[in-house]
Amino acid sequence: MKKRIFIAMHYLEIGGAETALVGLLQAIDYSRYDVDLFLYAHRGEMMQFIPKEVNLLPEINIYAQIERPMKSVLMDRFFRMVIARMKGKIQTWCYKKCRRKKETEAGLQYTADAVNPLLPTINSTVEYDLAISFLQPHNIVRDKVQAKKKVCWIHTDYSIVDVNVKNELPVWSAFDNVISISDDVTKTFLHTFPSLEAKVVRIENILSPSFVRQRSELIPQSDIEKEMPRETNVIRLLSIGRFCEAKNYDNVPDICRRINVQCSMFNVQCKWYIIGYGGDEGLVRQKIKEFGMENHVIILGKRSNPYPYIKACDIYVQPSRYEGKSVTVREAQMLCKPVVVTNYATASSQIIDGKDGVIVPMDNQGCAEGIFRFIQEKTKQEEIIEYLHNHDYGNVSEVNKLYELI
Repeated sequence: MKKRIFIAMHYLEIGGAETALVGLLQAIDYSRYDVDLFLYAHRGEMMQFIPKEVNLLPEINIYAQIERPMKSVLMDRFFRMVIARMKGKIQTWCYKKCRRKKETEAGLQYTADAVNPLLPTINSTVEYDLAISFLQPHNIVRDKVQAKKKVCWIHTDYSIVDVNVKNELPVWSAFDNVISISDDVTKTFLHTFPSLEAKVVRIENILSPSFVRQRSELIPQSDIEKEMPRETNVIRLLSIGRFCEAKNYDNVPDICRRINVQCSMFNVQCKWYIIGYGGDEGLVRQKIKEFGMENHVIILGKRSNPYPYIKACDIYVQPSRYEGKSVTVREAQMLCKPVVVTNYATASSQIIDGKDGVIVPMDNQGCAEGIFRFIQEKTKQEEIIEYLHNHDYGNVSEVNKLYELI
């Protein structure tokens, strides 16, 4: 008989974790495994890539309220959910005040703990062979799913984010295994949760080069160039990701300004395009105006298929403050694009500096100088492109590690 796998995820908006989940779903051998996918909310551009063999479980309305705007939840009369989420916000505020933290990820766990009692069991008649919680917080798979074995995923660099260790540890500890996407992610996670070392298993994000390349051909380059025009003496930089603290897009206008100051001496300019969405978009637009970069930093917004844009750009840039392991960096490499990343803690786990990409300093001036220098180094760019052409960045075989856990 086939083994049964349950996978839980918030939704399938455009994002690194979502892309990694699609990669996993596309790699599973459905002649051996039946997969039930539970999304808290049935939304997101990535839903179209769920393989037909996957059984998408029906949406449960109360779960869909966990991350909706609070006003909408209130208008739809989910009063207990509003109260629970407010409790989580108050606990987070108290934690921040006590710890004197401006930013923290502890609120995710506080909210999860607060709403958990309101949520019903999922598919209560089934005991799965393996249940996967693909994105934290992990309370739902811990408490609302029956399975012989349960695993959860880490996608975060814990050297940067602040969490309430005492609050989170019981959740992580309840799982049979904790899946880490890289050695650097493991290292930072275990620095925060050293008692979990025996549970950690490494399974890299599963990405298919053929999928990425096929998608990159679906929109003609002539159409892409209407939004990212090819211009003489203009270098087109591209970044993709959510507008949030981690991605550091609020510093892009200043970095771009500094690059263009140096470029102007050589009669060259750069334009930096950003594909994404999120809560910090207003801040980024404010910074664009503040630094006078309206004609040089261009927000393209959401795109369900970003790959033709990667194919069109000259250099892909990941300017993050922190990353677990960037999916878009790997996708850009699959499309043989020169990649620049900032020197966040896990950068060296993904980029061989000078071989398949370039790592530049995190501070704005150092980042701008590093990108400008790379723009000038045409030979270095060509060497990296050739290296990428000659290396396979696919890793579908990683799914075998998942099978071994069942």
